[in-house]
Amino acid sequence: MAKKNSDNVVARSPIVVVMGHIDHGKSTLLDHIRKTNIVEKEAGSITQQLSAYEVVHKNKDGVERSITFLDTPGHEAFALMRSRGAEIADIAILIVSAEDGVKEQTLEALSAIKEAHIPFIVSINKIDKPGADIERTKNNLLEHEIYLEGLGGNVPYAAISAKTGEGVPQMLDLLLLAVDLEELTGVRSKNAEGVVIESHVDNKKGISATLVIKDGTLKLGTFIVVENSVAPVRIMEDFVGHPIKEAHFSSPVQVTGFNYLPQVGSPFSSFEKKKEAEAKAIANSKKKGEKNNRKQLSREESELFSIPIIIKANVMGAIDAIKHEIEKLKSDRVRIHIIQDGVGTISESDIKNAGGIKHVLILGFNVSVDKQAQDLADRAGIRIKTFSVIYELEAWLKKTIEELTPKIQTEEATGKAKIQKIFSRVKDKQIVGGIVQEGAITIDAHVKILRRNTEIGRGKIINLQSQKTNTQRVTEEHEFGSQIQSKIDIAPGDVLESFILVEK
Repeated sequence: MAKKNSDNVVARSPIVVVMGHIDHGKSTLLDHIRKTNIVEKEAGSITQQLSAYEVVHKNKDGVERSITFLDTPGHEAFALMRSRGAEIADIAILIVSAEDGVKEQTLEALSAIKEAHIPFIVSINKIDKPGADIERTKNNLLEHEIYLEGLGGNVPYAAISAKTGEGVPQMLDLLLLAVDLEELTGVRSKNAEGVVIESHVDNKKGISATLVIKDGTLKLGTFIVVENSVAPVRIMEDFVGHPIKEAHFSSPVQVTGFNYLPQVGSPFSSFEKKKEAEAKAIANSKKKGEKNNRKQLSREESELFSIPIIIKANVMGAIDAIKHEIEKLKSDRVRIHIIQDGVGTISESDIKNAGGIKHVLILGFNVSVDKQAQDLADRAGIRIKTFSVIYELEAWLKKTIEELTPKIQTEEATGKAKIQKIFSRVKDKQIVGGIVQEGAITIDAHVKILRRNTEIGRGKIINLQSQKTNTQRVTEEHEFGSQIQSKIDIAPGDVLESFILVEK
């Protein structure tokens, strides 16, 4: 298929990102394409880790073409991971349910695609469902300015059932036609360059990273640099875990042996010699140090109620997603700050790092807690909570922050009454008569005593009558008699402004 020229430039396979709403069928589509099942292995049946898969598709002419798919999580919390997926990819599939139509996350995914400036096709899924309506879905897409081919636009689309496979081969043909217009090329002879799409710590193997090669060839014996992290390429596996000696552009690979955990979304480069790699890592480290000078907290931030958080997760991408959730929970009353994050089991050292810090929370995502760590946390009164589904973490964290944040009492006015007569006064209690001018006054309500629009004191309504009968409430334009408890002597013409105290 590929033609070579004098510069060793050849056509390369596309990197495809599948994006859309949480339950519109992205994982089911990839499952059908790969003939494997990933959905049942995932907590809550939601994809929660950015992964890459290489497949071979035979088009209608019988020609085999290689395609690399990035499976991006659909939950709103993984916006950063989805955005990175779009930045890595050459083309996107925007998947939309023929039952539900365009959802908020559909538009968010479309926004990420547009920001990455990559072409896309639309896949209208679930056409096998009883409630499917393809024409309604097309119109729904048009309403959201997604202009399909034949309907005033140039966006290719295919109607499919990811569950049965109906329309999927035609969708892949359509995808490859759109890819051919992009004329994707790479240079096999150069050292590999690409992007880190996942990283994790294996207790036995060490630090590993999943990479997608964007250009060049990665070989055993070379060295990879990601920011300040270096790895000799001694152990390299393809996406199904088979050991390989070299990989070319568009291929996803896993490399083990990094000295530091690579950050997801970071670019990588490769070198023939170790000294060259180390020099690049040192240069990257200095450059990063210049950018990461920590800013001082403003006075307003330092005075806010503070909730420190430690995050541990199975992969770096999940940490980014949790940070995204935390960012949404910020308010003008509380400062949520992450004091530590990392990949791996919640350990004794994590608890020691949290020791003595008030209100600290330790969040774990798809990780376990060492017994020694749990025992130490119990003794120190440190709260640890682990999760396997992101929206459960979001809900728990929101509730916990609300519980920890100090309550503020506010006054809510309920009514105004003008005093017309004073009947008696005994110590701090006085019986008065008046008329309600606004709203209502109620028994046990607090009141401000206003004289010529100026507050002169406060009191409380301890008895209330209307037409000489005890009552709980008197409304606007009705006369009343009341016993007021106050150290201030009330006079005719004064105004009582009633209010209730509300905690927020």
